Amino acid sequence: MRDKIGLKCVDCGDINYTTTKNKKLHTGKFEVKKYCKRERKHTSHKETKLKS
Repeated sequence: MRDKIGLKCVDCGDINYTTTKNKKLHTGKFEVKKYCKRERKHTSHKETKLKS
């Protein structure tokens, strides 16, 4: 089953991206470098739960 997750910027704390993740195959936290509009540069984004 795929769960919805948000990608939160480490520098500013905004949730800039949403995606899905298969929790059975990938049990660890997801981290990727993405573009942050507030910082105007590529920063590290970590997985966080979405409020639904």
